[in-house]
Amino acid sequence: MSVFDKIEKIQYKGPDNKDPMAFSFYNPEEEFMGKTMKEYLRFAVAFWHTFQGDGLDMFGKPTMRRSWDSIKDPIALAKLKVDAVFELCEKLSIDFFCFHDRDIAPEGETLRETNKNLDEIVRHISDHLRTSNVGILWGTANLFSSPRFMHGAATSCDADVFAYAAAQVKKAIEVTKELGGKNYVFWGGREGYETLLNTDMRLELENLARFFHMAADYAKEIGFSGQFLIEPKPMEPTKHQYDFDVANALAFLRKFGLEENFKFNVEANHATLAGHTFQHELRFARINDLLGSVDANQGDPLLGWDTDQFPTDLYSTTLGMYEIIKNGGLNPGGLNFDAKVRRGSYDERDLFIGHIAGMDTFALGLKAAAKLIDEGTLESLLKDRYSSYQSGVGKEITEGIADFRSLEEYIIDKKNPLPEPSNQEYLERLVNWAIISAEK
Repeated sequence: MSVFDKIEKIQYKGPDNKDPMAFSFYNPEEEFMGKTMKEYLRFAVAFWHTFQGDGLDMFGKPTMRRSWDSIKDPIALAKLKVDAVFELCEKLSIDFFCFHDRDIAPEGETLRETNKNLDEIVRHISDHLRTSNVGILWGTANLFSSPRFMHGAATSCDADVFAYAAAQVKKAIEVTKELGGKNYVFWGGREGYETLLNTDMRLELENLARFFHMAADYAKEIGFSGQFLIEPKPMEPTKHQYDFDVANALAFLRKFGLEENFKFNVEANHATLAGHTFQHELRFARINDLLGSVDANQGDPLLGWDTDQFPTDLYSTTLGMYEIIKNGGLNPGGLNFDAKVRRGSYDERDLFIGHIAGMDTFALGLKAAAKLIDEGTLESLLKDRYSSYQSGVGKEITEGIADFRSLEEYIIDKKNPLPEPSNQEYLERLVNWAIISAEK
C-alpha cells in the first residue's frame, strides 16, 4: 500500500527548474573528482523528525497532518511508518535512513516487552530490506526521552539507570547489526549537568568512559563492524553536556583510551550552538582523522536553541563539502537530514519539499566546493601564506631542530617582522564566485 500515493518519484530537471517537487541541482550520477554526487553525499532520512515529529513545541499543540493520524494501534502505526520511510526514500532517491530504537517501536511496561515490540518492527524492516535499495546509515538508542534519564543515562547518579541504559544500548547495537547498519551513534542528550552543586563530575565522566568501553567490547564480541560515532552538542537540554564540541569530546576519548573506537558525527546546528562554524567542527574532526558522518541541518542565528532546520545556506554547505571532499568523502558515514519542517509546513508534500531543498543545497555546495578544489586558488594562497616554514628557520622549527636559544640568536638583531597578508575578503569572494558559477 502506498502512503504517499499522490506523490510521484522526484526527478532532476536542471538549474532552471522552478518546480518545488523536482531537483534543480541534485543529479545523482554526475561525477566530481572520481566519485558520483550520490557517492559523495550519501543522503539519509532522520526517522524521528520525519515520522515522529508532529509540530508540537513548548508554546503550541501539534500541527502536522499525516495520513496515519487515525491509526490507534501502536504496532500497526509503527509498521505503517516503516512502510512510509521506505517509500519516501525511494521517491527521493535517498539510499539510507537513521533511527533511534524508540522511534521505530513503542515502549512496553518492561524492557523485555519493549524488546519484543522492537523485534517485531525489525522483522518488518528486514522484509523491506530484501526488496529495496534503501539501507540503514546508522542506528542509536534514545537515552533521553524517558523520565528515567532525567539525570543522564551513562552519567546518571543512579546505578539502576546506568544498567538500564547499558541493556538498551546492547539491544540497539544488536538491532543495528541485524539490519546491516553502517554506523552506530551516541548522542549524550542528558549526559551533562544543570549545576555542579550536586554533580560528581569525575565519577560521571569515568562512568561515561566505562559505558563506551563496554559498548566497544560488546560490538567486538558480536562481530558488529560498523563505525561508532559520537555526536557533540554543547547544551540543551542540559546546561552543559560532556560532549560539548569535537575538541572537547576528542580530549575525552584520548584521556580514556577510546580514540581508536570512535569517530565524530558532526551536526551543523550543534556546531553553531557551541559558538563554532559548521566548517570548523568538520575541519577539526578531519585533521584528526576522526570525521565519520554528518547531521545535515542548520539553526536560526537569532534563536538560541536547536531548531533543526533543513539546510538552505549555500555558503555553509559549500565550505562543509570542501572539508568532506578533503576528507575523501564520508563512507561509511553520510549526510543525515536531522531536520524537521516548520510547524506551518504541515502538509505531507512539505516533507518532500524540505528534503528536496536540503538535497539541492548540498548538491550545489558540492559543485562549488569541487570547483574551488579543482581551481586550487585557496590551496595555493594557503601554501604561500605559510611558505616561511618550508625553508630556513621555519623548516628548523617544524623539524624540531630549533630551540629558544637558537631562535633568539636568529631574531635578536632583525627588524620587527611583518607576516603575510590574510586576503580574507578576496578568499570569501572566491567562495561566492564558485557558488555563482556552480549554479550555471
